[in-house]
Amino acid sequence: MRFYADVHLHSHFSRATSPHLNLENLSVWAQLKGIQVVGTGDFTHPGWIKELKEKLESAETGFFKLKPQYDKKIKKDLPAACAGTVRFMLTCEISNIYKRLDKVRKVHNVIFAPSFVAAEKVQAKLGDIGNISADGRPILGLDSRDLLEIVLESDPLSYLIPAHIWTPWFSALGSKGGFDRMEECFADLTKHVFAVETGLSSDPPMNWRLSQLDPFILVSNSDAHSAEKLGRESTVFDTEFSYEGIYRALSDPKDKGLIGTVEFFPEEGKYHYDGHRVCQTRLHPQETIKNKGLCRKCGQPVTIGVMARVEELADHPDGRKSPRVRPYYSLIPLPEIIADTKGVAPKAKSVEQIFLNMLNSLGNEMFILREAPLEQIQKVAGTLIAEGIRRVRAGEVKIAAGYDGEYGKINIFTDEERENPAEQLTLF
Repeated sequence: MRFYADVHLHSHFSRATSPHLNLENLSVWAQLKGIQVVGTGDFTHPGWIKELKEKLESAETGFFKLKPQYDKKIKKDLPAACAGTVRFMLTCEISNIYKRLDKVRKVHNVIFAPSFVAAEKVQAKLGDIGNISADGRPILGLDSRDLLEIVLESDPLSYLIPAHIWTPWFSALGSKGGFDRMEECFADLTKHVFAVETGLSSDPPMNWRLSQLDPFILVSNSDAHSAEKLGRESTVFDTEFSYEGIYRALSDPKDKGLIGTVEFFPEEGKYHYDGHRVCQTRLHPQETIKNKGLCRKCGQPVTIGVMARVEELADHPDGRKSPRVRPYYSLIPLPEIIADTKGVAPKAKSVEQIFLNMLNSLGNEMFILREAPLEQIQKVAGTLIAEGIRRVRAGEVKIAAGYDGEYGKINIFTDEERENPAEQLTLF
């Protein structure tokens, strides 16, 4: 079965997340977005795991679904064209901050459990180590290697994926708190890590430049802090629709069940370029070298981004492919495309109205972005939006790259094209 999975996200128990980030809203937005498998996030938090056990019931092996009384409540909020199957996997992100090799390390890891029994074993162990009640993504003084050991001991099918591996401040290979090699992070247990998450600021070709990443398959997830951000990145599977099906597709190099990933354009990610947010200074890595790593406005050190860090560790030129290569598809979320056609913010009321009308008429967002015929999109949403989607599919977009926590700025159309589309555009 072919399906999209987005399994790294959070609940309303995590800091800096939407208070509406509950299972019902996740199910609604998964269907609007076209995602069939969603991570629960935050299963170590006592309040959230209680909510999970109250609202979920077993489905396919290792998958869970909303109980009928909760599923029934959300039906009225769904366009018929978007209604579909949603399953949940038990997942959680841990913020590991510890000292290794004479340096403080800050690494985020995502852990997966096939059952509540396994999840509660992990929860109990981590509860003995630190405070798991203060934040859905707990901060623990626990080595990543030792976290992996706890996960592996909870169940033969439990596993760990290092999160957004290039993010400067909190990742396995990040420029600020990471390592230079995965083996330095996970030591003797590295062989039990079979996948890594690319994160919003990198894409597969950037990761293929490192031989050390060849043993790992690449996955993508949204790391959503609100339900609306679900599916901005995801992983595409064509395998048995179950936890075990996903596990095999990730862990067995001969299994072809993982067929691709859906990615941000990496320039849109918050840490693609180097820079200094306070001074609004965006720097290409070559400029950073020229400026000796300092902000050209204030003279303080800049945050070294993903592009520069990949270049530092890469042992292959652009264009090289990994032995575990899979296709990838770079997309821009539909509300952002609509917003660019109108020259307004993505959260504008006019954008929301067009977005919902398109979902009602055409189907879920992933179908619209990747598969819907452009002629149908034009009939529903007009020429400019249809042309915007065509350009995104073709990679014909301009993005001022993100840096130091600032998302990149998308530019699909010029002002002249927005004002006079009939005169300015050569239609698809």
